[in-house]
Amino acid sequence: MYVIIVGCGRVGSELAKLLSNEGHNVVIIDKAQASFDRLGRTFNGVTLVGNGFDLDLLKQAGIEKADAFCAVTNGDNTNLISAQVAKKIFKVSKVIARVYDPQRAHIYAALGLDIISGTILFAGMLRDKIIESRFSSYLIETKDVGVIEIDVKDELVGKTISQINLSGEFLVVAVRNMEGVFIPEPKTVLKAKDILMGIVKVASLEKVRQRFGID
Repeated sequence: MYVIIVGCGRVGSELAKLLSNEGHNVVIIDKAQASFDRLGRTFNGVTLVGNGFDLDLLKQAGIEKADAFCAVTNGDNTNLISAQVAKKIFKVSKVIARVYDPQRAHIYAALGLDIISGTILFAGMLRDKIIESRFSSYLIETKDVGVIEIDVKDELVGKTISQINLSGEFLVVAVRNMEGVFIPEPKTVLKAKDILMGIVKVASLEKVRQRFGID
């Protein structure tokens, strides 16, 4: 993919390095030349100094052939303007903007922008850790389903994945144990101390908790 990133702070630089290491073509823009020091010497993408909503600079960055555009500076206004320019003027198919202010996140998401709010996401994840412990509805961008962890013990040991899945309500998507994490098949047999990671319908959450003895 050809990806343009605006903002070479902690998030932008890490994203740029991840994508570059995976073999994607990356162009990263920042107002400060010194910000590119975060990328290290092994970064093989392109760096440009300037604003993420400068039309000439964006054309220089190759936005007309970009597959994705991410605005992740520390300023909401910069991110939102840059995202609008990429989406409305250059018609980039995948545009993502980072927004700190939760109120702005809701407003601009309603306008059709793909918004990521670290404030909302982190607060939601902390809430889930405090209240739910093993359930999170913030890993998937919907209020209808969430992710839940289940310890394999007692009557679950020896059962297969197909025996414990609940059609339309709960589906095991990964198993974690001492050997690592893997995607199970329907016939995979569960062992003691396995940890299941499953997708659960929020409306069926209490039913799933009771079925597997989760407090």
